[in-house]
Amino acid sequence: MADSQDTKQTVRKGIRLEPHQVIMRPLVTEKGVYHSSEFNQYAFEISPLADKEDVKRAVEALFNVKVLKVRTQTRAGKPRRYRFRQGHTKAWKKAVVTLDSESRIDFF
Repeated sequence: MADSQDTKQTVRKGIRLEPHQVIMRPLVTEKGVYHSSEFNQYAFEISPLADKEDVKRAVEALFNVKVLKVRTQTRAGKPRRYRFRQGHTKAWKKAVVTLDSESRIDFF
């Protein structure tokens, strides 16, 4: 059964992202700082090609922490105007990572 699962995972996606390709940047906001101090949750902007397993593997590799849960969101771009032109900001993907109670990430 493990062989079929490994095969399925390699067939699922043609490319495999490296940890530094998965995480684009940490999202440091007032809400994010509150969640990191109270709930041990951290937010990251991630690659649109990444899934939850990629994010978990990348955070554990880059920050040497234990990840309990990963939640992802695909954020839609917003309409914007500049003078007489209409446009949109780009769509992006966000991940909220819950860490083990002994693990911490320091961005500052």
